[in-house]
Amino acid sequence: LGAPTSINCSCQTKQPRRLTRGVCASIYRIERFFVSKIKRVVIKIGSSLLTDEVRLTVRWAFMQRTLEDIADLVEDGYEVIVCSSGAVALGMRTIGVTPATAGLRDKQAAAACGMPLLLNAYKQVGHEHDLNIAQVLVTLGDFEDHPRFLNTKNTLHRLLAANVVPIINENDTITTEEIRVGDNDRLAAKVAQMVEAQHFVILTGVDGLYDRNPDEPGAQFIDVVHDVSDYIAATEEVSTLGTGGMYTKMQAANMAQNAGCTTLIANGNADSPISSVLRGERRCTKFVAHDQPTDSWSAWLTNRLQMAGSIVVTAEMVDAIVDGSRPISRTDVIEVSGNFVKGDVIHIYDEEGVERARGMVDFSSEETEILVRNLEIPVKQLLGYHSRAVLVEKTNMISVDDRHISWDQSSLGQTRN
Repeated sequence: LGAPTSINCSCQTKQPRRLTRGVCASIYRIERFFVSKIKRVVIKIGSSLLTDEVRLTVRWAFMQRTLEDIADLVEDGYEVIVCSSGAVALGMRTIGVTPATAGLRDKQAAAACGMPLLLNAYKQVGHEHDLNIAQVLVTLGDFEDHPRFLNTKNTLHRLLAANVVPIINENDTITTEEIRVGDNDRLAAKVAQMVEAQHFVILTGVDGLYDRNPDEPGAQFIDVVHDVSDYIAATEEVSTLGTGGMYTKMQAANMAQNAGCTTLIANGNADSPISSVLRGERRCTKFVAHDQPTDSWSAWLTNRLQMAGSIVVTAEMVDAIVDGSRPISRTDVIEVSGNFVKGDVIHIYDEEGVERARGMVDFSSEETEILVRNLEIPVKQLLGYHSRAVLVEKTNMISVDDRHISWDQSSLGQTRN
């Protein structure tokens, strides 16, 4: 096989940071019209399905069943994107570590060794079913920075137009704890949002969601979920090989729901593991998409993978957020946390610590601190240039409602994995 096609997206042109919600909503309606004519599914496959937990090798039987099913979906008119774990696990034998002993550097090195093995497996089996396979490596910035988000989106659409199945994974070789997505569940949900997928299928080692640990007596299977917050408390365990557990799958499902995408969590150890779920032929948990999804701009603002920073605002500003009457100025801010730059999306809290909104900030954290602490001094004297001292424009701010899982202020700098 030749060298794998590795696409690491970054934006080469400057694009305006500030977009009006009206323009974005119009683009969104046009996109939704055309996307509604296309059957598009994003599939997330976990490490425990792809790799043998003892030998740390590819589970070829699973790979064969899955890619055969994907080929059938493509033949049936679906556009398919796969978000795949497994590279780190497959590379551990090469560098002589185990999941229990591997540190960050070990995992980075293992990812470098395991990624060619993983892609070769996809290409080898995919070739048997006439599938064209491409590799797309992404980092946190490809989702959190809006121009890079759009550039990644354009690359994926071009691959789909060429009848290519993208295999997406986080570039674990170059990422650290501070700049990584952290789990492929939420990464895959961001991809589903990005490409306006109708379905998001998470294949895992269990049948779906239970109201408690499925090993506990009396555990009840949940067929349909409308509000993920009802089941968050029962989803805190993490798998041996992967970085996610059912909790991150709940977060991912919530993100997809808000973007108008139905999520299906199912056991991947089955014949036709994807199509059988899409056709409703076997048990799974269905997270119903909201019938009034947010537009693409709002979804990008609210569905965050990492908290860049936060501010606490006055009670008067909270009222203004609710009715959307005005932007956040420096006089509205009580406290500033985190290390953010202009264009980052920050989380906005009231004085009780309740998250009220998320918005794109027009100043860095250092500039914000200077502005907030020196209200009596003109902005030009403080920063050296004229400005209205508006921290977050109302068109770049989205109120967090009951549909979103709110983030605690203690999550600052974390990826919630």
